Amino acid sequence: MTRVLLVDDDVELSGMLSEYLTQEGFETHAVHDGEAGVAAALSGDYDIAVLDVMMPVLNGVEALRRIRQHSSLPVLMLTARGDDIDRVVGLELGADDYVPKPCTPRELVARLRAILRRMAAPPPAEAQPDALQEGPLTLWPAKRSADWQGEPLALTSTEFSLLEALVREAGHVVSKADLSEKALGRPLARFDRSIDVHVSSIRQKLGPRRDGQSWIQTVRGQGYQFVRE
Repeated sequence: MTRVLLVDDDVELSGMLSEYLTQEGFETHAVHDGEAGVAAALSGDYDIAVLDVMMPVLNGVEALRRIRQHSSLPVLMLTARGDDIDRVVGLELGADDYVPKPCTPRELVARLRAILRRMAAPPPAEAQPDALQEGPLTLWPAKRSADWQGEPLALTSTEFSLLEALVREAGHVVSKADLSEKALGRPLARFDRSIDVHVSSIRQKLGPRRDGQSWIQTVRGQGYQFVRE
């Protein structure tokens, strides 16, 4: 049974979401402040965390920052509807996805399952090689691990899925709509900047090519392309 950590200071909402998640087959535990959320997330007892941005004392953004210093636990952020700043900052810090509040329990479950699905169910072995090699990058899809220039490359689950999708089509443009489906497990929403933020984070981790250009290039109006050497 998938173990979900729910971190939200709204006790009533947490109770409702916990009840729904339990009905959907999840094992759910709720805490109601950021400090407790960080401690629980780092305990190793959970498969995924749902983290509200707006909490007193230690908000969700700072809680996520502390979690990412020590763990790659998948994190889904709950953000205020229309609050693009918190949303972008959360993604930059390594959140796997976000859901604007107020959200329906059904939407939350769908987003959680999309994250868990891409982590736990790689394509059949006969459909993918043991490793994907492109320049100094090596990806092992079955293990969801990566090396860059011979050293381990730390990626969130969403970053790995996004980079894998680009590498499989290296030298070709992949649309943001396709990347959203493959990396986020959902259709691209209008004005959704998630893909752009995740690509920016990956670019920073890879650094520039020898010619000073990015390994992942933007093709205006079309999408992104991983550049072959």
